[in-house]
Amino acid sequence: VCVLLVVRSWCVVSGQVRYSVPEEAKVGTVLGRLWQDLGVEGDDLEARRLRVVWQGRRAGVEVSGASGALVVSSRVDREELCGKSAACSLRLELLLERPLRVFHVELEVTDINDNAPLFPAARKNISMAELTTVPGSRFPLEGASDADIGANAQLSYTLTASAHFTLDVKSPDENRKSLFLVLLKPLDRETVPVHRLVLTASDGGRPSLTGTMELVIGVLDANDNAPQFNQSVYKVQLPENVAEGSVVVRVNATDPDEGLNKEFSYSIVSAVPSGSKGLFSIDPKTGEIRLTKALDYEDVRLHELQIEARDKGTPPLSGHCSVELEVLDVNDNAPEVWVTSLSVPVPEDAPVGTVVALLSVSDRDSGANGRVSCWVRPASPLAVESRLLGSYSLVLREALDRERVWEYEVEVFAEDGGQPSLRASRGVRVPVSDVNDNAPWFSQAVYTVLCRENQGAGAEVARVFARDPDEGSNGRVRYSLWEGATGERAPVGGWRPASSYVSVDAESGVVWAVQALDYEEVQVVQFEVRAVDAGEPALVGNATVQLFVVDENDNAPMLLPTTGGGGAGLVPPLSPVAGTSLEAVSGQESETLWAWASWGGPAGQVVAKIRAVDADSGYNAWLRYEVLEPRGKGPFRVGVYSGEVSTARALEEADGPWQRLVIVVRDHGEPSRSATATLSVSLVEGGEKALAVAGSSNLLLPSEGGAASGVVSSWTNVWLVVSICAVSSVFVVSLLLYGACRWWARAGVVSGPAAATLVCASEVGSWSYSQRQSRSVCVADGAGKSDLMVFSPNLPPPPSAPAPKDTSQAEPSSLLD
Repeated sequence: VCVLLVVRSWCVVSGQVRYSVPEEAKVGTVLGRLWQDLGVEGDDLEARRLRVVWQGRRAGVEVSGASGALVVSSRVDREELCGKSAACSLRLELLLERPLRVFHVELEVTDINDNAPLFPAARKNISMAELTTVPGSRFPLEGASDADIGANAQLSYTLTASAHFTLDVKSPDENRKSLFLVLLKPLDRETVPVHRLVLTASDGGRPSLTGTMELVIGVLDANDNAPQFNQSVYKVQLPENVAEGSVVVRVNATDPDEGLNKEFSYSIVSAVPSGSKGLFSIDPKTGEIRLTKALDYEDVRLHELQIEARDKGTPPLSGHCSVELEVLDVNDNAPEVWVTSLSVPVPEDAPVGTVVALLSVSDRDSGANGRVSCWVRPASPLAVESRLLGSYSLVLREALDRERVWEYEVEVFAEDGGQPSLRASRGVRVPVSDVNDNAPWFSQAVYTVLCRENQGAGAEVARVFARDPDEGSNGRVRYSLWEGATGERAPVGGWRPASSYVSVDAESGVVWAVQALDYEEVQVVQFEVRAVDAGEPALVGNATVQLFVVDENDNAPMLLPTTGGGGAGLVPPLSPVAGTSLEAVSGQESETLWAWASWGGPAGQVVAKIRAVDADSGYNAWLRYEVLEPRGKGPFRVGVYSGEVSTARALEEADGPWQRLVIVVRDHGEPSRSATATLSVSLVEGGEKALAVAGSSNLLLPSEGGAASGVVSSWTNVWLVVSICAVSSVFVVSLLLYGACRWWARAGVVSGPAAATLVCASEVGSWSYSQRQSRSVCVADGAGKSDLMVFSPNLPPPPSAPAPKDTSQAEPSSLLD
C-alpha cells in the first residue's frame, strides 16, 4: 500500500502532456511523440516499453512501440466517448517500465460535424379533426438531436411550405428549443384527406448537416359534407301514355365523407302538386325513379319532385335535388260537347239566323290534339257557328216548316286535330212549334158526286174532307155551306139555294140530303164548302161540290097528248112489276088512236106514228116500241125505236074494213116500265082525201084535227134540230170533261174523302125527249162494272123557249170507254 501511494504521488508530480485529436481521425494519425514530449532520453526506448494504461473510457489510440509516438489505432468518436459533454478530455497514463515511471497524458477529442441532426422517428403521424380543429390550434413536435456539440449541434428547423400549416419554434434557452405545428386555416378532409409535410433540422456545422422527419397529418372525417347530386335539377319529358313501371330518371349523388358519413339513401320528400307523390317511387340505393301510376297530361302537366339523399353520419346530413317531369300530351281525349242552353220548341216562322242552342266544346288535350272543329249531321236547316273559342251556336240557316218536319234530331260532331283524330257527338232534339200558316185545303178543288134520286132526307150523299197540316187549334177545321146554284129553276122563278137540298155537318164534313132529290126536278146541285180553322187569325179553304142526281127508273113512258075527236087523251103510265110479260100488259087500259090505210098500198106505207116520252133519262128513257096484238104476222109493223106504224105487206080486202093494233112502249130501265096504245086502222079504198090526210100528219085521228096535228109536227121538228145541236155541243164538252177527269185521276182527285179517280164517258145520241142531252158516265177506279151509273147534267132550258111537245127517237150511240 505504501508503495502504491508513493508511486501515485510520484506520477502526479512527474509531469502531464496534453494532446488533441479530432474525432473520426484516420487510423495511424500521429497525435504526438511521447519520448520527446515526456523528456525521456536513451537509446533503447523500445526496450523500455512505454504503454498506455487506461483509466475509465478507452479511446482508440495507442503508443507506437518503434517510434514511441501516440497514434490513432481505431475510430475515435467523441460522441461515443463523451456524449454531449462540451469538453471531451481523456486521461491516459503511460507506464514506462524501465525505469518505472508513470506519465499522465490528457487527450482531448475535438468535435467535428460528423452527426446530422436526428429526429426521434423518420415519420410522425398526426390526426386532426376537420371540423373540431380550428385555425390557430398548436400541435407540439419533438425536435431533432445532434450528437455533436457546439456549433455543430446548433439546430435550426424548417417546414415544407403549406397553406394550412406553419412551424413555430420557441427557444426557452440556448440549449433547448420547442417546436409547434400551427394550423393556419380549416382542414377539409374531402379536399385534402392527408397532408404530408417534411420537417428539416439543420445543424451549424460546416458543411451543415440536416435531418428530416415526415409529418403525416391525417384529417379525421367529420360529417361535414352532405351528399351532393351531380345535377341540382333533373328535367325529364315523358308522353302521358308511358306504361306504369317505366323508369322516369335515375338521380345520382355522392358524399365525399367516408365511413358511415358516406353512406346515404334516396327518398322523395315532396311533390308539386302534392298528389303527385303517389305516382312515383324511388329506389333508396340506386336513385332510380319509376312510375307507379299512369300519367295524365290533362290532370297535371308538370310534376316537380324533391329528392333527398341522407347520409348515416352523426348528425346526418342530406342533399337535395329536384326532378321536373314534363308530361307530353298524347291525343287520348276525345272532344266533349255540352248543350249549355236550348231554346225549344222553335216556332216554324223563326227567322234565319235564330240561335236555337248554345254549345260548349272542349278538348282536354293541347295543341293540334285540342284544336276542335264542329259540324252537324244529318243535313238539316240547323248549322253550327263559332262564337268564341270553345263556344258555338246552333242556328237556323233555312226557314222551318213544321208541316214538313215537325222535329229535328241532329248530332253535333266535334273532331280534334290529333293523329289519329278523335271524335265525339252530342244529340240535340229540336221540336218545331206550330203557327197558323196553313189554310185548310181539300184533297180536290172540285168534288164530283153521284147521288141516286129518291133517297130520303138525312141520307149521306157525300163526304168532304179538308186537311189542315197545322197543329192543335190551328189545324181544327169546321165546315160550312156556301150557297150555290142548282140545275133546275125554282117554281116561282130564280135559282133555288143549295141549302134547300143539302147540308154539311160542321165537324165531320158529311153532306146529307135535306129532302129527297128528284132527278126530274133537279139534276145538278152545285155548291161551295168552306173549311175554317180555329187559328188566330183563322184561315179558310174552299172546295166546290158538284152533286149529280143519278136517275132511277121511276117514271113509265107517257104517250103524248092528242087533240081532236073521240077517244083522244093521255094514256096513264103503266108500272108493271119486273118480269111482267107482254100478255100482262096487253090487258091494260090504253088510249085508242085512229088511222087510215088504203087497200093495195105498197108495203112500208106509214099509216101512223106513236109518240111517247119518258121523264127519266138514259137507258131509263130509251124507249122501244112493239106490236103486242095481233101476234104473229099481221099486216102492220112498228118501228122499234121510231114508233112509226107501217104496212108490212100490201093490204087486201080480206084484211077487213079495219085493223086493231095494241102497241106497247117500253123503256130500258131495271125494272122496265111501259105504256100501251090502241091503234085502230080503217082500211079504205085509195082516195085523195085519205092520201091528203095521211100526207098532212103521220098520226091520223078520227076527228078533223089534221091542222093541229101538223102544227105539233112542225114544232117537234124544230125541237129535234135544237136537241141534235145541244147533244153535239154536250158531246164536245164531255170530251173535255173526260180529259179533265183523267188529269184529276192522276192528281188524286176523289169523289169523297177517300182517294178515287173518276173515269168519264159520254153518251151521244138522239133520245126520246129533246131535253135529254148528252150525259156523262163517271165511275171510280176499281169499282165493279155493276156500279156504272148514268147521269144527265141537264141545264134548264132558256126561259123564253117553249116546252117541247114531241121528238123523234133514235138509237143511242155507244159509250166511250
